[in-house]
Amino acid sequence: MKKLLLVYFLFIAFASCEDTKKASVKTNSKTKVEVLDENKNKDTITSTSQKDEVSKKKKYPKITQENVVEFLTEYGANNPETKVRISTVHGTIDIQLFKDTPLHRANFIYLVKQKYFDDTFFHRVAPDFIIQAGNSDHKSTSQKRRALSSKYRLPAELNTGRVHHYGTISGAKEYRKNPDKMTAPYEFFIFIGPKNSANHLNGDYTIFGKVIIGMDVVETIANLPADKKEWPLENIYIKAEILE
Repeated sequence: MKKLLLVYFLFIAFASCEDTKKASVKTNSKTKVEVLDENKNKDTITSTSQKDEVSKKKKYPKITQENVVEFLTEYGANNPETKVRISTVHGTIDIQLFKDTPLHRANFIYLVKQKYFDDTFFHRVAPDFIIQAGNSDHKSTSQKRRALSSKYRLPAELNTGRVHHYGTISGAKEYRKNPDKMTAPYEFFIFIGPKNSANHLNGDYTIFGKVIIGMDVVETIANLPADKKEWPLENIYIKAEILE
């Protein structure tokens, strides 16, 4: 009888430790696709050491229009990286950031390290013109922007003499008629189209990088089916990581 009771209690104890919580999957009209990632399994398991590392991450003040230049100048000096990899289900895109657009470079590196771009989309695809990334229709994206700051723009850095050509990366703007030519900090686009289609871009949008590997992936994304507003019919999730 004692043995039967012991077996019973062991069974109850084991059953109480089972994780029966089911994942809640939020869906919308667009289908989520899995991002290619060689370290996918590592990313989905958060160890105690990883949690400790996150908890020790340096906290930065919110960027404002008043402190943006000072903040990014200091951040750029302490974070000199210039190469970033963008991963998608269609492949990876490696980009080189230019040192002579220091505010845009620092801002991009900051957003990558803060994991802002992860789970945002290439949300605009225009064949023979551009693909644009850094936004989504998920609530998490607006939450990230509020946490980092949604009230700043980047001063234009247009004195480099560069013009848009195949593979250049530029900052987007909140509106086309932007007399100060300031950049919206969270979105960027990769130029694909012929040079003559960039006449209205040159001198108005800061070019702060270029694709060094993966223009075939860019072309694939640019030619995906999209609606009349150039929003892809299938969400193109991205992840960003520092290479060097």
